Amino acid sequence: MRAGLVLGAVLTSVAVAAALLSFVWTPFDVTGVSIADKLRPPSAAHPFGTDHFGRDMLSMVMVGARTSLAVALVAVGIGVGAGVPLGLLAAARGGWADEVVMRGNDLVFAFPSLVIAILITAAFGPSAVNAILAIGIFNIPVFARVTRAAALPIWTLDYIRAAQVAGKGRARISVEHVLPNLASLLIVQGTIQFSLGILAEAGLSYVGLGAQPPTPSWGRMLAEAQTMVTLAPHVAIVPGIAIVLTVLGLNLLGDGFRDALDPRLKARLA
Repeated sequence: MRAGLVLGAVLTSVAVAAALLSFVWTPFDVTGVSIADKLRPPSAAHPFGTDHFGRDMLSMVMVGARTSLAVALVAVGIGVGAGVPLGLLAAARGGWADEVVMRGNDLVFAFPSLVIAILITAAFGPSAVNAILAIGIFNIPVFARVTRAAALPIWTLDYIRAAQVAGKGRARISVEHVLPNLASLLIVQGTIQFSLGILAEAGLSYVGLGAQPPTPSWGRMLAEAQTMVTLAPHVAIVPGIAIVLTVLGLNLLGDGFRDALDPRLKARLA
């Protein structure tokens, strides 16, 4: 269990470090074009090779990490910021409030993130911001459902009834007593949605609905490489491995957090 957590932390840290480093330094300018160096295989000068415009693939992957992580992080933030309060409201109030929140979630779930992105793009045009909105909107019902499902049993506990007898309102009880007991679950779910957000961003960029040129994106790098796989395999392998390792790291990190924070698993392993 701990080995998976450590490996996940290492893989995630590498991706985050590459993204942060790209703000101040990259081996080459990602906007620089050198046709004479196009499709060069990995070498000492270009450890990951170059693409069809002669751009350094290592630099592209570093800046692409910044794009993918930023989109996924903000999208998860939107999901948490809107979904958790809705889930708490549904669990606390019940009745019509619960019904409205749950039916609204069902409505959003009827439209996958790609469809939502197409609708937003049709109205505002393709961009990283619109990709964030599409993924973030899809995350809202995920966190709302998880929060509601976990909060409902807590409302039946004795200490919640004691808080009600003491005169505390439902909103105060939700914030002071229910939400702290959901923190570990939300951390794990947030890690999982973070990894799914990276995949969603890559998918949207692959079909041209995410970050637009000249901003590098792992998904668009794969899209541009699809016609050159047999000629220069590294142009597809490099961003593909970057996506796989980052998502793997986040999934392992989420599993590790779940094992570390779930008291029932701790007791079972003791």
